[in-house]
Amino acid sequence: MLLLVGTVVLLLALRQSLLVILLGAAAVVHLVWGRGQLDYIIEDMWISLDKELILSIPMFVLCGGVMTRGTTARRLIDIAAALTRHLPGGLAVACVLSCGVFAAISGSSIVTMLAIGTVMYPAMKEANYPTRFSLGLIMAGGTLGIIIPPSIPLILYGLVTETSITDLFIGGVGPGLLLLAVFALYAMWINRNMATLPFSWPILRQALRDGIWAMMMPAILLGGIYSGYFSAIEAAAVSLIYALFIEIYIHKEMKFAQVYDVVLDASKLGGTLFPLLAVALSLNLVLTEHRVPAMAVQIVQGYISSPLAFMLLCNGLLLIVGCLMTSGEAILIFAPLLAPLALSYGYDKVLFGIIMIVNLEIGFLTPPVGLNLLVAMSTFKQKFGELIIAAAPFVVLMLGCLAVVAWQPWIAMALVGH
Repeated sequence: MLLLVGTVVLLLALRQSLLVILLGAAAVVHLVWGRGQLDYIIEDMWISLDKELILSIPMFVLCGGVMTRGTTARRLIDIAAALTRHLPGGLAVACVLSCGVFAAISGSSIVTMLAIGTVMYPAMKEANYPTRFSLGLIMAGGTLGIIIPPSIPLILYGLVTETSITDLFIGGVGPGLLLLAVFALYAMWINRNMATLPFSWPILRQALRDGIWAMMMPAILLGGIYSGYFSAIEAAAVSLIYALFIEIYIHKEMKFAQVYDVVLDASKLGGTLFPLLAVALSLNLVLTEHRVPAMAVQIVQGYISSPLAFMLLCNGLLLIVGCLMTSGEAILIFAPLLAPLALSYGYDKVLFGIIMIVNLEIGFLTPPVGLNLLVAMSTFKQKFGELIIAAAPFVVLMLGCLAVVAWQPWIAMALVGH
């Protein structure tokens, strides 16, 4: 154990990447607890990646890239704006609704924020919405991409904890809608004195006519998953084919030549994620074989007897982790250890997965590694400190929603198993 901790601390002090740190930890585990042969790491990595479900990740990423380069996001925004123009802060509410619908297609926080934000930020500035509010709303709306299914972090959690992806997707619906509703109500309250526009059926009909193909996508995708017609990987394949079809042949806003750039961007993400996933899963195999999670359960239960105390401690830990790691890294490292602990305290693995994702969702808006803050800084040309201030009210709202989901588990679990 001292050798393992020492190796991790040394690699951290040398400022090595997470991949190198995980490889070092895996090497120590294989030498000390395993069979003493490092070549078993490669064998375990191959076994870990030999899962069809992993193919769904690059396909959802490709789908999001296709729609970002096309006009799907703009057409969804037009429909949302037509529906909310008569409400106070109608354009802000349209931004939230657009983020929610796009999240149900892309599965990514950053893709959602960029696709909706690059259109909505100039529009909200032109409509005289406060700059800080607009930036905060767009960054917070982007985080819906990792809780509203299909969600790439939920797929990762399901992989490393052997939890049903379909149940996780269904469990994400309630908390996702709760966050969406809270953001929309806050937007209406903050902008309650802004002038509104009268509702117009002709404008809505035109928006629906232009965006009907884009609106059908989340209906087909989520309807197929929840009805049992699609598995997660089949849903990813259908969404990718559908996105390519409507952007190239229906909207005609994308050329075949642009598909190469989309594939290249997705490959870069895969080149970052899959080595981490392989090493983390191989490490999990050895730890599980030697009952390390079970020993951790016994140790923790010796100090913490109350499920409530465990959940409070766990939430505090995950909020700190979310500030320091990306969601993928945090899931790969902490989910295999924390999920069995949560199960021992009576928390369903699906419920704990949703709570973990909401915690990490907040991490997208908190320094120093808040990805939405970093991406917004370069995209919208704003200072990092200004973006932290802009995100602060939404972080408070998300903490409140996290507390509600942990206090009332039915919000996540009501539809699971039905």
